[in-house]
Amino acid sequence: MSKRETLLYEESDGVAWVTLNRPEAYNAFDSVMQRELRELWSMLRMNDDVRCVVLTGSGEKAFSTGLDRGQIESMDDLPPGKLPGYNTPWDFDDPGKSVCPKSNDLWKPVIAAVNGMACGGAFYLLGEVDFIIAADHATFFDPHVTYGMPAAFEPIFLLHKMPFQEVARLSLLGAHERMSAKRAHQVGLVSEVVPAAELHSRTAWAAGAIAGQPALAVQGTVRALWTGLELTRRQALDHAFLFTNIGTDRATLAEGQERFSSGTRIDWRLR
Repeated sequence: MSKRETLLYEESDGVAWVTLNRPEAYNAFDSVMQRELRELWSMLRMNDDVRCVVLTGSGEKAFSTGLDRGQIESMDDLPPGKLPGYNTPWDFDDPGKSVCPKSNDLWKPVIAAVNGMACGGAFYLLGEVDFIIAADHATFFDPHVTYGMPAAFEPIFLLHKMPFQEVARLSLLGAHERMSAKRAHQVGLVSEVVPAAELHSRTAWAAGAIAGQPALAVQGTVRALWTGLELTRRQALDHAFLFTNIGTDRATLAEGQERFSSGTRIDWRLR
């Protein structure tokens, strides 16, 4: 892959660190970032050295503010029903097809480390990560309705992670209210809230623990989790044996058995 203009990338001990790097635009994704994220997710699918991915944003002000509105053309001369950049409403290309890991068929675990504002189209990304760790100063909101657009894709993503009335409140109040990291943890959007100075180390611990386990079993678990989220209970259970069978091989079992039989106890943490 050629040099990236909008992303920083580091790889160490089985973990890829992907940083949205447009701090001057609060890490909003422009057309370049959309393309680079799509290429990156595709690359990570093929990179066997990476077993877990961390997604974060540059700086401490924002994780991401979603789609870069500065790239949206003027509405002044558009005919009724026409979206900026498209000939007809049927031509619309969902940005999520580019920026989202699962939409690009990446089934390695992705953890989001949220360091500041996450709003609007940021929920595309947060909607397709496996869990979120947030700095204590992080905030979440969706200003779409305030600025003249329905909130549609974003609340649909969030309804898989939060109770309906919390998503409705966040979506309908627009820019008038922000959800704190503490409240996001209470309603299940965020799995852990940490001091800003500890965000990197706490996320690195979780990513490292995941990366240190058999990759085939981990990826099979990710598949099972998302299948259980998106299908009915009975349909998902019908897939469970398939995931178990595909995600277990001789090497995976041997690795797990060796770890179990070694007598070495994992130095676990209580959350």
